[in-house]
Amino acid sequence: MNKTLVAYFSCSGVTQKLAKTLASVVGGDIYQIQPAVAYTDADLDWTDTKSRSSIEMKDKNSRPKIANSVEHIEQYDTVFVGFPIWWYIAPTIINTFLESYDFSGKTVIPFATSGTSDVGETDKWLHGSCSEQTKWCPAKRFPSNTSAETLKKWIEELNL
Repeated sequence: MNKTLVAYFSCSGVTQKLAKTLASVVGGDIYQIQPAVAYTDADLDWTDTKSRSSIEMKDKNSRPKIANSVEHIEQYDTVFVGFPIWWYIAPTIINTFLESYDFSGKTVIPFATSGTSDVGETDKWLHGSCSEQTKWCPAKRFPSNTSAETLKKWIEELNL
């Protein structure tokens, strides 16, 4: 039996809302990727070049620590990974998450939230954080008001 995990990182609640809707649609377990040090509003100020998020996103090798872990990741065949788009890619904590587990033989499906930005080079920067034996699906961006029906159609298109 296929078991599905919906893992997500969210600072404002937008990605969390979408992840919960997706978990309901696919009948999957849900896991919140929580940074070891929570982001403050000042940390998330993308207009400040010295903010934590700006510094992390400039450094492609940045790997913010995660406070929690997925128990028994081996039980999941499919892992959806959700995040907001930061600087046209996924936040580097998503690389931390992907590099923390062996996804060999699993299907990883990234999804993003953004009001206007597309996924940019997200696949390029994330795919390398998984083993070559991981089945990688292209990242997809959704607006904050995405319905369960839209997610169902996307799942059907994935043909898992």
